[in-house]
Amino acid sequence: MGISKDAYQILKYHGSYMQSNREVTSSLHPPLHINIHTTPNPNYKIMTTRRMGLPLVALWLVLTPAAAFAPPTTGTRRSPQSSLHMVLEKPVEKKIPKIEQLKIDSDYLVHPLYEQLATDEMGISKDAYQILKYHGSYMQSNREVRGKKDYQFMLRLKQPAGELPPDLYRLLDDLSRDCGQGDLRATTRQCFQMHGIRKGNLKHVIASIMNSGSSTVGACGDVSRNVMCTPAPFKNAAYDAAREWSKVFAELFRPMTNAFDGIWLDGRAPAQPVKWAAEVAKYNIDAAMTYDNGRGIIVKDAVEPIYADRYLPRKFKIGVTVVGDNSLDIYTNDIGCVVVTDPNGQVEGFNVMVGGGMGRTHNKANTFARAADHLGFVPLQDAMELMKAIVATQRDHGNRQVRANARMKYLVHTLGIDNFRKLVESYFGKPVEPWRPIDEFKYNDWMGWWEQGDGKLFYGQHVENGRVKDEGDFRLKSAMRALVDTYNVDTIISPTQSLIFYNINPEDKDGVDTILREHGVLPLEQVDPLNRLAMACPALPLCGLAQTEAERIMPSYLERIRAVLNQMNLSDEEILIRMTGCPNGCARPYMAELAFVGDGPKSYQVWLGGSPVLTRTAYPFMAKMDVDDLEKTLEPILAMFIEQRQQFEYFGDFCNRVGPNAIEAYSSTYVLGSVKATA
Repeated sequence: MGISKDAYQILKYHGSYMQSNREVTSSLHPPLHINIHTTPNPNYKIMTTRRMGLPLVALWLVLTPAAAFAPPTTGTRRSPQSSLHMVLEKPVEKKIPKIEQLKIDSDYLVHPLYEQLATDEMGISKDAYQILKYHGSYMQSNREVRGKKDYQFMLRLKQPAGELPPDLYRLLDDLSRDCGQGDLRATTRQCFQMHGIRKGNLKHVIASIMNSGSSTVGACGDVSRNVMCTPAPFKNAAYDAAREWSKVFAELFRPMTNAFDGIWLDGRAPAQPVKWAAEVAKYNIDAAMTYDNGRGIIVKDAVEPIYADRYLPRKFKIGVTVVGDNSLDIYTNDIGCVVVTDPNGQVEGFNVMVGGGMGRTHNKANTFARAADHLGFVPLQDAMELMKAIVATQRDHGNRQVRANARMKYLVHTLGIDNFRKLVESYFGKPVEPWRPIDEFKYNDWMGWWEQGDGKLFYGQHVENGRVKDEGDFRLKSAMRALVDTYNVDTIISPTQSLIFYNINPEDKDGVDTILREHGVLPLEQVDPLNRLAMACPALPLCGLAQTEAERIMPSYLERIRAVLNQMNLSDEEILIRMTGCPNGCARPYMAELAFVGDGPKSYQVWLGGSPVLTRTAYPFMAKMDVDDLEKTLEPILAMFIEQRQQFEYFGDFCNRVGPNAIEAYSSTYVLGSVKATA
């Protein structure tokens, strides 16, 4: 990790000291210590190295002429204060982990899936299941049914910007009825999932989707997942750019292997080209993808020029929005892009943030939720190349040895944003411009009726926990089919698992309302604000990771919380609440003002203090809360909120300001029923 004493003495003449933190015995994320003096000299290239004990990476500082950076093409760029920049040595691995070897052996996501799909077994092998994820599907079984496992498959679509054309909904409606469990589920990443597909029907379902001009490719697996976007279908330069570039990034980072056509279409091309790819064809994305600047972004791989045969260390998430609109939890993404416009409203480029992510593991402090850091600004013409540089950085330096620490957030956390930026710049070939000042973010779910800016309307329909189904008098699935068949409406799946119907002619507004009401779908004014703000993951009975309930129990939790709020005269208070059945964070609980994270049967962790505008993470307040203790846990916190809140302060902001210790101390002496807000 270091160098010998004699070498250390000589190293001093080269401007560097070897150091260690004497107060730290060990750490997964040791602090970076860089003590190096430089004198820029265009005639020399001097390399000073020192390994820092970072997981899987070695830190290198390279002194090179400033001319190594390409000159700026437009606008003002930050000039390097010296010619010092950083690259990371690719980690030397002792042994390739099994999951990484499986990716290599799969021959670009073909084997052993291809062979396993041909067997008479109800399920597939564990190795085939890992490869199946890249094709957009998970194998599941009902954990509440005893005896031999009755395997079925969940299929997740890839829908950049959440867009759902009417013909695609018709197809999914039919497929879910004929080959699934009869419903559809809107996910928190703006795509539909179909559950209950049998192995024998899987090829038919996926082939039908691919032939319709849609895809499931890369909806799961260690690749760039579905690219999210603000769901508001406003027609202006900024919102148009957000939607368009969501599709650009989706195409830029799509897996290039022919495994998908080979397995599901028997080697034939889809009957229709992918719809969103055709919409952004003018960007010549394949040429931009394979462009090689000579700095290590493109690998020598004839099939996957960006991913290579091992793809990424872990899943990778991208989101795009506009200034002020945080309807998609932009800070939870590996990369978040914010469209920046000039005073005339013309798009100039993106503010880029990096290193967000929700997943963590109980009782492992070296795993954690993290909000993204601001990386900088990139002009529009350089956007694809910078995105490639960031992905290449994670590809080469993400932690492939320890899968729990493989997300890019751990690399950003370990290096710090400044050193991570230098590393990205070593791939990018030029400095990343400073983050442009922008207005503060606000949260809006875009529910209800809105004018979209071109004379047409859009309508946001709340969907509880994203479940599009027909059950009793509530027949949302049939209502959607009626809307599509009657008005040919386009749909966007929102980041909050709800639906936005858009491109509606004003004269059709009453007809849309009538269809929804006739099918038992409540108007927005009849939806409790707690329910409107809430999210929960599917959890039991099908999710293999769930430790307890989420989607099925969340409605009753919201009813109980509503009763406590009413009892304490806080009926007008709106609190953003989320629930997951495990710590992986699919419903993004760690950004909520109040969250319940499953940690065992009928038990939840309680998290407090997330931002009401979704710009910071919450903190863990209670390690275990029994489901029966909800009211006595929540009432003291609300009582303290009543007594000590500042004017117009939101619940999450209050909890963040006072902190867990103060809340715990107050709760320890609180007498139930003793505090109510002034009516």
